[in-house]
Amino acid sequence: MEAPSPKPLPSIPRNNSLSDVVDIMATLRGPDGCPWDREQTPESLKPYLLEEVYEVLEAIDANDPSALKEELGDLLLQILFHSQIASEQELFSYQDVNKDLGAKLIRRHPHVFQKVAKASPTTSGEVLRQWDQLKQQEKEKKQLATSILATIPKTSPALQRAAQVQKRASGVGFDWNTIEPSLQKFKEELDELYAATATFADSSDDPQASLQANLTHPDIEAEFGDVLFSMVNVSRFLRINPEEALRKATNKFITRFQYIESQASSQGQNITECTPEKLDQWWEAAKSQETPSSPPP
Repeated sequence: MEAPSPKPLPSIPRNNSLSDVVDIMATLRGPDGCPWDREQTPESLKPYLLEEVYEVLEAIDANDPSALKEELGDLLLQILFHSQIASEQELFSYQDVNKDLGAKLIRRHPHVFQKVAKASPTTSGEVLRQWDQLKQQEKEKKQLATSILATIPKTSPALQRAAQVQKRASGVGFDWNTIEPSLQKFKEELDELYAATATFADSSDDPQASLQANLTHPDIEAEFGDVLFSMVNVSRFLRINPEEALRKATNKFITRFQYIESQASSQGQNITECTPEKLDQWWEAAKSQETPSSPPP
């Protein structure tokens, strides 16, 4: 008896247009597709989606167009993946996502795509305010939210979410007019954190041990949270993205610390064997090698 002929592989387009990538994704999720791809759910894909976003940011920081192109493709894959799963459940398709996005861009740029009676915005600031107003109007039509803050995602990174909350509150007038009160508030919160930690340090014969034992005390945690929240408010007045600023500061620390590690290694030492003075010396050397930032215009 002759062996059965192998089942032909599905025909996959090779010109890599967007519609072809959609077809490839459907094939991967199909009966003869990839077992791993078929097992995925929106919940299981969440970590990959977040990972791809941060890899896009790293490519931007590295000023690497080739890496950025690749990472944007990986991010698009996540969008296609979620859209394909939704399509299988007859909820929506990628084409629906694409159509809704196009309509949203037109709707939120009336100064470009629509004739409006009132004066059109002429600055970036005016455009952003108009965008936020139109966005809020759309959300109010979709749901009867009891608060303008109700639609801010709870899963956003904490610093970013704080900035979104403050921006939304500012949009309805709950804000200071200048940066000075926000700086004063930050100082007040920092003083309260000092006072909270001092309370525990002063209550023992061994202040350091007492403080270490109470670092998770809710009062200290609350005061520390207030400091961060007030600092985010300062960043808003300075037009600095707090999440981005902290990410860059962390990357800077890593670069400097790795320089210290390399210096210790070049001298045949383990970093734990080096004196604080030597570590400080290498730290300052690492700082001196950094390209200075351009002064503001």
